[in-house]
Amino acid sequence: MSKQAKVIEIEEVAIRFSGDSGDGMQLTGTLFSDTSAIYGNDVSTFPDYPAEIRAPQGTVGGVSGFQVHFGHTRINTPGDYCDVLVAMNPAALKANFRWVKPDGIIIFDADQFDEKNIEKAGYNGDPFEIEDVSGIQVISAPISTLTKESLKDVGLDPKSILRCKNMFALGIVSWLFDRSLEHAIKFFNTKFAKKPLLVTANTKVLYDGYYYAETIEAFGSTYKVKPADIEKGIYRNINGNSALAWGLMAAAEKAGLQLFCGSYPITPATAILEELAVRKDLKVKTYQAEDEIAGICTAIGASFAGSLAVTTTSGPGLALKGEAIGLAVMTELPLVIVDVQRGGPSTGLPTKTEQSDLMQALFGRNGESPVVVIATSTPSNCFDYAYMACKIAVEHMTPVILLSDGFLANGTEPWKIPDLNDYPDIKVPRVAADTPNWQSYARDPETLARTWAIPGTHGLEHRLGSLEKMNLTGDVSYVPENHELMTQLRDQKVQKVAKDIPPLEIIGDEDADLLVIGWGGTYGHLVSALTEVRREGKKVALVQFNYINPLPLNTKEVLSKFKKHLVCEINLGQFANYLRMQFPEYQYRKFNKVMGLPFTVKDLKEVIIKNLED
Repeated sequence: MSKQAKVIEIEEVAIRFSGDSGDGMQLTGTLFSDTSAIYGNDVSTFPDYPAEIRAPQGTVGGVSGFQVHFGHTRINTPGDYCDVLVAMNPAALKANFRWVKPDGIIIFDADQFDEKNIEKAGYNGDPFEIEDVSGIQVISAPISTLTKESLKDVGLDPKSILRCKNMFALGIVSWLFDRSLEHAIKFFNTKFAKKPLLVTANTKVLYDGYYYAETIEAFGSTYKVKPADIEKGIYRNINGNSALAWGLMAAAEKAGLQLFCGSYPITPATAILEELAVRKDLKVKTYQAEDEIAGICTAIGASFAGSLAVTTTSGPGLALKGEAIGLAVMTELPLVIVDVQRGGPSTGLPTKTEQSDLMQALFGRNGESPVVVIATSTPSNCFDYAYMACKIAVEHMTPVILLSDGFLANGTEPWKIPDLNDYPDIKVPRVAADTPNWQSYARDPETLARTWAIPGTHGLEHRLGSLEKMNLTGDVSYVPENHELMTQLRDQKVQKVAKDIPPLEIIGDEDADLLVIGWGGTYGHLVSALTEVRREGKKVALVQFNYINPLPLNTKEVLSKFKKHLVCEINLGQFANYLRMQFPEYQYRKFNKVMGLPFTVKDLKEVIIKNLED
């Protein structure tokens, strides 16, 4: 019967794969999203890792999820709610039922919904009687049993057989949305090249899941999402951490410098270090330090020696690096500090997203030690802002803090592979050997940047200030007037960067009363909410800040165009407070969320409409 299932064309769909942390939901979601991207859909993903390390199996605390939103049109977010939830156990249902659309589909592994697992998930009865599933199509599939039956003669041990059940679920969903199995099979052949038995097992289970969905009568329809009309080019699906690492490497190549990364592993930034560590073919040097302080100090040493130096971390690590960042400010060495923000404070919610480090990035050092602060806003533009962070650090001889967040770091979207010829040159302020009368802190009058001399170069022997440096020479100084001069120069030097950053662009209606203001990774949700509000005939505008310190030169001009200003951020109002410090003549309304989750378009739309009507 289901072979004659009705084919329904839809514009977009969101699917959430969810199960225990050992059920392979991240891989399942990644394979499905990659397949959709290859097909030509626009895609946005949101991996949702458990906050607890090794949480008890079958509990809500151990649930791992992966949501993929793909469509025929531009996709800016992973979706507020899912059209399809794949729940591999009762805990997955408990954790994610609230995110299922009222007319959605739930596909669950019936084998795992026994009394023991139902109790471990926190239910005191049948989950489908406790939850309001009216209007939702509930598909019961004995996924574990069918996986065992599929592989009973393959020769794998029972534990390895059950690990393949995620591919049975992938087969079901692939049939439901007319997805090819080719990419997943290619992945098996690459991943398990030395274990052909695993290639055979995963391939067989994948096909069996696909044909199971085709033959059962539960699905009355299949769904087709046409490819998106996007700019031609070579694309790949990329997450923010990978894009950021590649942006760093691209900048090093453009500048003709060797890239060095000294870091201590910390969630969710570790993948940047891992991505760089495998690129010895590009002469990248990485050092996994024993702690955060050692990580940044090795990077400062590499910068002193003439490398393009980077250190990566998250909020707690940024706090530990504070004193060394001050050293980089004093010595005026180029350094990029990547902070992939997470929930906090301290270990708090190490896998969850937040924008909680802004004030720390701006002011988290002793004394007057300003640095440039930049924020990425999509997984793919992590490449662009990593490149620009390096360009600014080198050309202005200053530390730059580059802010990403857990949502961007792990989320993916299609990325058009760029041509480096389209990116601006990076001019390295190297001083030529034997330059007469050279002084280590003589400055370019336009940028106030000093020149960069490599230690050991004949005729360029020099000192870098420590406690405080004498202007021009770098000698240690205790002169009060000199300290004030150097303090002012540090501030002026950062403000000079404003001339090299692009102006703010207004998205939407310039004649609107309300300006919505965002920064960093909230962009996708904000622009989606703006689009929906304007589609209803209401006027509203948006600006998204990527350059935080200094702010774009036209910031005040943009703010002055609007009567009302609504700042939306994933914290308690840090950017709103920063804007109030810079431009106190305006009132800033705030909409904040601190749940370890990104905004939803629904909530943003409601708050925008409310502020339009106030």
